[in-house]
Amino acid sequence: MTRVDHRLTENFLTFAQGGKILVASTMLVRSPSGAEAEVAIAVHADYRHKGVAWEMLRHVARYAEAKGVKILQSLESRENHEAIELEREQGFVAKAYPEDRALVLIQKELQPS
Repeated sequence: MTRVDHRLTENFLTFAQGGKILVASTMLVRSPSGAEAEVAIAVHADYRHKGVAWEMLRHVARYAEAKGVKILQSLESRENHEAIELEREQGFVAKAYPEDRALVLIQKELQPS
């Protein structure tokens, strides 16, 4: 998830204090068909619990819908209760991830325009 082509992959950066501090990096990677996408969010430790991840997930979900994505998903550690709860609050559903019992597949059906 390090290459951005602005067609199937996009990276959203969030800055604070006049652009001096990188607060969050949010990556969206769409499948070749564009119907499914995976989102990953990393937030600077000093900015956690301040709504940054919440807003970035909302923003990326809207962006994905506008691009025609039907299923938005992420993989979370079963131990990452905060992230799983945040995603559930936004309508995502947690499912078992059969390839790795330590992970949970979180997904949401979108309504592309």
